[in-house]
Amino acid sequence: MNMRWYVALFDDAGDELHERCGLTPEFHRTHRSGTVDLEHHTHFLNEVMPGDTIAVYSRLVERSPKRLHYLMFLVNETSAQAEGSVVRGEKSSGRLAAIFECMNAFLDLDARKTAPFPPEIAAKIDAWLDRDKKLDWPPPVSGAMQA
Repeated sequence: MNMRWYVALFDDAGDELHERCGLTPEFHRTHRSGTVDLEHHTHFLNEVMPGDTIAVYSRLVERSPKRLHYLMFLVNETSAQAEGSVVRGEKSSGRLAAIFECMNAFLDLDARKTAPFPPEIAAKIDAWLDRDKKLDWPPPVSGAMQA
């Protein structure tokens, strides 16, 4: 699979990650807000072929008032070579294909600049962060990004 499709898969998964934090399309329309990737890194580890069954798991790393640092793990569930891996505390029968690390920011579209997360969104992010910080393995961050 060409690298542009990996990024497309992570982009789609990022939409779902934001919706789980409360940043739905309706929220953005109502609040004249959005989000933007400031930086991201993709680590390609194992090939995914067209037709393979994949899953994407997300792990939040940290946040600041305006930024969110997270990881996503693309797992090839079709892979028969894997003995299993653990992502987000769940057993997976697949092989880790790629890791996507992202620094994302909340935007005020009227001001055309980054803005603090609204309190209700920050609370959802913080609850997710608290869960992910309890995982028994360190997040494989590049060290290049900080919230």
